[in-house]
Amino acid sequence: MSTVTEEASESKEVKTNKWVYLFDEGPGDDKALLGGKGAGLCEMTQAGLPVPPGLVVTTEACNAFFDNDKQFPDGLWEQVKEGLVKIEEKVGKRFGDPKNPLLVSVRSGAAFSMPGMMDTVLNLGLNEETVQGLAEQTGDLRFALDAYRRFASLFGEIVMGVAHSKFERVLDRFKALTQGGRDTDLKPDHLREIIAAEKQIILTEQSAIPEDPYEQLRVAIMAVFNSWMGRRAIDYRRVNRIPDSLGTAVNVQVMVFGNMGAGSGTGVAFTRNPSTGKKELYGEYLLNAQGEDVVAGIRTPNPISQLKKELPEVYDQFASIANLLEQHYHDMQDCEFTIERGKLYMLQTRTGKRSGAAAVRIAVEMVYEKLIDHATAVQRVTPEQLDQLLHPTVDPKTNATVLATGLPASPGAAQGQVVFSPDEAEEMARDGVQVVLVRSETSPDDFHGMVAAQAIVTSRGGMTSHAAVVARGMGKTCVSGAQAINIDYGQQQFTVDGTIVTKGEWITVDGSTGRVFLGQVPTIQPTLGEDFYKLMTWADKFRRLRVRANADTPLDAKTARQFGAEGIGLCRTEHMFFGDKRLSVMREMILSEGAGAREKALEKLLPLQRSDFIGIFREMAGLPVTIRLLDPPLHEFLPNAEELGAELSELKMALKVATTMAAMDQILDEIDHKRALLRQVNRIREANPMLGFRGCRLGLLFPEVTRMQCRAIFEAACKVQGERKKVELEIMVPLVSLSEELHQQAELIHEVARQVMGEHGMTIEYHVGTMIELPRAALMADRIAAHADFFSFGTNDLTQTTFGLSRDDSSRFLPNYIERKIMKDDPFQVLDRDGVGQLVRLGAERGRSVKPNLKVGICGEHGGDPQSIAFCNEIGLDYVSCSPFRVPVARLAAAQAVLNPAVESTISAQV
Repeated sequence: MSTVTEEASESKEVKTNKWVYLFDEGPGDDKALLGGKGAGLCEMTQAGLPVPPGLVVTTEACNAFFDNDKQFPDGLWEQVKEGLVKIEEKVGKRFGDPKNPLLVSVRSGAAFSMPGMMDTVLNLGLNEETVQGLAEQTGDLRFALDAYRRFASLFGEIVMGVAHSKFERVLDRFKALTQGGRDTDLKPDHLREIIAAEKQIILTEQSAIPEDPYEQLRVAIMAVFNSWMGRRAIDYRRVNRIPDSLGTAVNVQVMVFGNMGAGSGTGVAFTRNPSTGKKELYGEYLLNAQGEDVVAGIRTPNPISQLKKELPEVYDQFASIANLLEQHYHDMQDCEFTIERGKLYMLQTRTGKRSGAAAVRIAVEMVYEKLIDHATAVQRVTPEQLDQLLHPTVDPKTNATVLATGLPASPGAAQGQVVFSPDEAEEMARDGVQVVLVRSETSPDDFHGMVAAQAIVTSRGGMTSHAAVVARGMGKTCVSGAQAINIDYGQQQFTVDGTIVTKGEWITVDGSTGRVFLGQVPTIQPTLGEDFYKLMTWADKFRRLRVRANADTPLDAKTARQFGAEGIGLCRTEHMFFGDKRLSVMREMILSEGAGAREKALEKLLPLQRSDFIGIFREMAGLPVTIRLLDPPLHEFLPNAEELGAELSELKMALKVATTMAAMDQILDEIDHKRALLRQVNRIREANPMLGFRGCRLGLLFPEVTRMQCRAIFEAACKVQGERKKVELEIMVPLVSLSEELHQQAELIHEVARQVMGEHGMTIEYHVGTMIELPRAALMADRIAAHADFFSFGTNDLTQTTFGLSRDDSSRFLPNYIERKIMKDDPFQVLDRDGVGQLVRLGAERGRSVKPNLKVGICGEHGGDPQSIAFCNEIGLDYVSCSPFRVPVARLAAAQAVLNPAVESTISAQV
């Protein structure tokens, strides 16, 4: 037994210590080991395609480099040199030979495509001797010097840390001396002077470029490793949720040259259009150029279709290879190529980045082309790509000024003139003016302005703040928590780092990225075609979780149905009280003293609620509707005490300058009203209202509120059922922590149900359940389940109460927590599996231990998050509920959770 163990250990050690693979031996299906670029080069080489020879330094070597205090692990450098010897034998050149020099490129290549995030060095191996050998070898002195000046600038920038702009200024100065003003117009004498200037810049800032090609290679490999932990790469990984632990591979490849005259060139092309998904070669190329020229925009590249006219044989060969690669990988490919004196070389193939529209189209068309099956198509489209399809997006080509960046609270792109008052927003919108409402934070008082605005921007608040939740529910673009914005309501302006934006100026809001732009930035409108609906149909075949929507109005319900919602998982009755007329009646009820006065105010609210419920039941056409009884603390419906105090001060000032008795009387009446209102506001003020008199506590102490809401619900249900339409009703009691709370509220609901059904002479089928949003409720779920037909986990509040975090205030420090890796994700965006998730799991298990068929779902903002949906599928919940505009995303994520049960996100599935 010990012998077997020792052999296994030795075998594992040998594999671990193999740091380098030649292209003709590397396992092309192992992107995790070789990186995406390296794996593709190995596969193309082994398939017999024209690929310059090379080697891959593995991602394991990168991780070992960082574990070894940024020093090469034992054996790595020796393996690199051994690999170079074998490459020299293949090409008949020698690395560092002054007469017949071999030059190489050094490129990064992580398992995930991270375009532009890490570093590349070309023409490595050149020095004062080998540049002469290259000139003799090729018979082209100008080409050799051009390659040398490119190497010097890239090596200086990437390896030695000199600013690229300094080299760019030198190049521009000498280009200006030529007749054409292009880099191709530079003469050998110009190039010699450029090289000398570049070397001097590097020497002044750092030290001389090593003359030894092996030393150049060693430090270049180290530079690529170090670029994995560069700021660009870290930021990219954070945004795309790519683990830091993966590391990058390094590809060392024989140089082929696209800058050897008119018969040479370089380009990048996709096998399909990455913007639209159309099946066509899509890309650009340049003749007499090297790879960075296309990317850097030194010259304007030509569309790939023009290559067919200039070099038809090369074009046909490339088109054939591109098609072969797509057939092999069963996916759209992003290919880099170089043409050296009429001969085509493939330098890269990788899965191509694409827009949301292109992702859907390519997935569906590849099914029709029999390249992939339905399951693969569903996994090919990320939830983020699908989300792009549902909202306008900022044109990615824009170079507009970014004023501030906040949280991407509600996706999409919108623009309008800045306003700071909800009343002005409503008035201007009524006149046909597009506006963006900018507030420190929003409240129910602002609702009408939010409805009127094209977008909402707040300087405070998180992803589940009032602005964020309401905006997402309406499908309205929103950026919250943009802390750089300092609002001066008095001056009607906001400032960001010295830039002043006044009322009426145009801004553009990108709710998908959290950016706020100055001015009107072009946006791209979404279109949902047949491909979208076909993909959704395939996704529905695989998912187990049902998908409902959070909807508070008939319009919300209609939108939810259009996006495929299978019911309403959360109808927040408090949102029905927004708007001037309803809010005033609601305030009358809150400020009433005594049950009798409250009941009179509630009588005015009852027909309004009943009307809304009728509309919702009609729209849902027999699908389940879960209605949550009044939940928020009452202060949310009242004016802010500080604002009332400020208004009183303004009224007193106005009184001093009033010129008529009538005006004075009017102001005095308003002062009396405001004082009375302020007294009432202070009377019900709570130190911590979110943990105070709200939810079921309000219903238990003010049973007339529950009675009115339930009467409105059952009367609406009777009305719609009387129209011979089915109603599936669920009533949810919020903020329960004690089983007796639910018991007493359920008894009151049943009492009202019997009364209304008796009055209408009909029977309504309904269920009573509760929202589990407090840790105690999850722990005591078995006792609570005795009185419940269903549970719905309110993960917004459950996250707050589990962490002891305010979702509105935590945006001040949570980004720092994530940056410092104290937390992996914002727990208000991605469900905390280890803490909050365990309470959800425990609550579901304990509830079902009493009632095995207990229906359980979630209705927090996590219901639209793909990683959270995967967790809900894993623990066996019945449904998730999210905003209407997230329903398609949830449907797709629920299907992917079944197809990839061990994968937390679609990104991980693409390794």
